[in-house]
Amino acid sequence: MRVPAPNLPARVRIHEVGPRDGLQNEKTVVPTGVKAEFIHRLAAAGLRTVEATSFVHPRWVPQLADAEDLFPRLAGLTDTALPVLVPNEKGLERALALGARRIAVFGSATETFAKRNLNRTVDESLAMFAPVVSRARAEGVHVRGYLSMCFGDPWEGPVPVDQAVEAARRLYGLGCDELSLGDTIGTGTPGQVRALLTGVTGAGVPLSALGVHFHDTYGQALANTLAALECGVTTVDASAGGLGGCPYARSATGNLATEDLVWMLDGLGIETGVDLGGLIATSVWLAGRLGRPSPSRTVRALSHKE
Repeated sequence: MRVPAPNLPARVRIHEVGPRDGLQNEKTVVPTGVKAEFIHRLAAAGLRTVEATSFVHPRWVPQLADAEDLFPRLAGLTDTALPVLVPNEKGLERALALGARRIAVFGSATETFAKRNLNRTVDESLAMFAPVVSRARAEGVHVRGYLSMCFGDPWEGPVPVDQAVEAARRLYGLGCDELSLGDTIGTGTPGQVRALLTGVTGAGVPLSALGVHFHDTYGQALANTLAALECGVTTVDASAGGLGGCPYARSATGNLATEDLVWMLDGLGIETGVDLGGLIATSVWLAGRLGRPSPSRTVRALSHKE
């Protein structure tokens, strides 16, 4: 039943991260053909932004070592945006060579995670991203900035709002078209979400440029999403089947499941363009390829209905 709530957006754009953020933590390498079919199935279910892969060195994320093989298999998806993660100028060159028109860089609000994830300080990582963003913009390529550890860090503890706001301001200021604020280890709660969004927009980042990226470690991902929607955010990251984590932060469990998000948004009368049945069928199909059930509550509930 659809029961709209006041002061919520009429439509939300789901930024699907399953093929990249969802699969990157899988220990068993997923065949390239399965990844390609996964992305095609997601697009067929109505997802219009699907993060396809990452052009990182294979040593750091072996699961995504097949980026050059995978990306050309997606050429037919002309109605679907296919952003790719690039860590540096070399990664950007690889992505541009294959015709990528949307890229993302991945920064941190905390020093410890910046060192563990990028082997650089926050300042050094921003300096590394600056020419990447500049070159991408010069090529007419859309740039997304990810800011991780906005709420809590497994080594540093709770992240002060002012610290996350300043990191967000600096990353966006490099020239990003949009900025995704991430709760990488899932410790955030709705009050923190409102405070961070208020701070970031107060620092000059337009609300229209902001997305949110929640992990469900403590079961707060949907509550945090609703808080963000109430603040006016209209872009939400999610991962089909609730796949994902972070190879550099062991306490980072699965992402917000796209099916759980769509179920909530459908109930609120918010349009997404996503066919929930097709999406569930896709996650059930992928779970079979991974050899384990989907952690998404909505997938589990609806895939067992007769």
